[in-house]
Amino acid sequence: PLDCYDACSVIYEDGKLKGEPEHPITRGSLCPNLNAFLKTPRIEMPIFRGDAITMEEALEILTQKLEECDPAKTLFFQGSGNFGKMQDVTRLFFGRYGATFTGGSLCDGAGAAGIEEGRGKNMIMTPEQIAKSDVVVVWGRNLTVTNSHLWPYIKDKILIVIDPVKTEIAKRAHIHIQLKPRSDIYLALLFIRFAYIEQMEDEAYIEAYTEDFSYFIDFARSYGMKKLMALVDASIDDIMTALALIEKQKVAFLVGVGVQKYTIGDAVLRAIDSFAAMLGLFGKEGCGVSYLGESGLGFSDPFALSNVKRIPKPTVNFGAFDLAFIQGANPAAQMPDSNRVIEGLKRCGFSVYFGLYENETSELADLVIPAKTFLEKEDLRLSYGHEFVEDMPKLIESDTGISEYDLADNLCRRFGYEPLLSEREYIDRIIASNTTLKEGRLISKSYEEIPYQDGFDTDDEAFLFIDTLDDSWKEEAGYHLITCKSRHSLNSQFERQRYVWLPESAGVEEGSFVRLSSPYGSAEFCVKICKDLRDDTILIYSGTSGVNRLTPSLLSNEGDSAVYQEVKIQLEKI
Repeated sequence: PLDCYDACSVIYEDGKLKGEPEHPITRGSLCPNLNAFLKTPRIEMPIFRGDAITMEEALEILTQKLEECDPAKTLFFQGSGNFGKMQDVTRLFFGRYGATFTGGSLCDGAGAAGIEEGRGKNMIMTPEQIAKSDVVVVWGRNLTVTNSHLWPYIKDKILIVIDPVKTEIAKRAHIHIQLKPRSDIYLALLFIRFAYIEQMEDEAYIEAYTEDFSYFIDFARSYGMKKLMALVDASIDDIMTALALIEKQKVAFLVGVGVQKYTIGDAVLRAIDSFAAMLGLFGKEGCGVSYLGESGLGFSDPFALSNVKRIPKPTVNFGAFDLAFIQGANPAAQMPDSNRVIEGLKRCGFSVYFGLYENETSELADLVIPAKTFLEKEDLRLSYGHEFVEDMPKLIESDTGISEYDLADNLCRRFGYEPLLSEREYIDRIIASNTTLKEGRLISKSYEEIPYQDGFDTDDEAFLFIDTLDDSWKEEAGYHLITCKSRHSLNSQFERQRYVWLPESAGVEEGSFVRLSSPYGSAEFCVKICKDLRDDTILIYSGTSGVNRLTPSLLSNEGDSAVYQEVKIQLEKI
């Protein structure tokens, strides 16, 4: 019941959260975030401009402000929250009201767009399929932090890790390719070039399931080997060893969002997919490329809206609106280019924060409305990491907060709109639309045991190779920025970090303070020294206060996704 791959199956007992031992994926263990969940202070009372008020007063104020505002000048900004489907019910009210919505992504949108360009739709390998592989390539994904329940499935495999950081999982790998940040697509092209030279392509598969292979090879060959090696800046021996380990094996590529936090993010995933397709690694047992899956694939969505105005989420200007309703998100800290976002929130006529925790956004909001936790409401959790669907019953009666459903239903009634169906009806409709039983548990019908076994979901049912790249990035002096997930926080929730991790070569003493700057702003951080970084790279965990004062308000070429790492950082000792 949090925004992560694993979607842990939880038992609430004696006031504590425990893992369900019998769950096929999560097997009784919980991540640090769930272990900290009940210990984390939450907002208990609505707050209006600094003063605590009742929930009824909060709803009256919200209603009055909405009545006074032009719907076209009202923004509905929704984050992913805990990924429960019932969080989306508020869309029904704001859609009827006529608010402006956001589109695009602060997370995985660029990569998802690239996958859809080549495959038609984005399907993951289930953990059971990953377990059948011979070789696992973990590319820009730190499983021990973001997907810890997958480790038992891969710990005995031949393990290749591709990451600018020597992560814990990289230290356990047979080969770690410590490439330059932002060079993932060029490493994929290098793999393609070497594989073609070594005649590793699966000709029968290419003929049966792909299109325009010759154009793809011509595109790859347009990049010289020396240029690619310079861009990647990694050990040629490691690259060739990795290629030898992959040859004629069942290979699973597990790709994380870190590789696509750039304007060319869609092309990165499409290039990795193209390498796998060239080797014939789709539609076969233990083979494929697994990214964040589309959790709602195949499910009916009773909260989907087709006739609303949408603007790109990563570049939204809150200051252009008379009212902004912000749900399950902390844009003042988590959106890129925080200085711009904060100034926009200050210029917004009236801002409403609806969530669980105090944060940078709630501090700026005119009206704060506390939400219910997943224990205090009915909900349904679909997973982007495995096939299981979890029906989440209400387990605690609480006077604190209001659920998304109750808020939306209350507003619909106040505005004279058609009342909502019951919570249970919505949940049952979603379940009925696309689930079946597997050993007594609900699973999605859209998860296939062997994805793409019968071809792809493109117009001609063939995989479409990458054959072009629009990359206008001109590298300047400074450090590459990595903004990965922390083990003890989930973006800006739970135990947030306060540090910048620097390589030893930076010549800065641990515990001292530095000022980091970019064209978008500056921020000060306490220094930690990390031997696992490249000399040209610094690391600041996602959720660290101030990190997004450094990141750009740009959009990916496809997917309208944020590109947090498309920036070089200057360092100044304080």
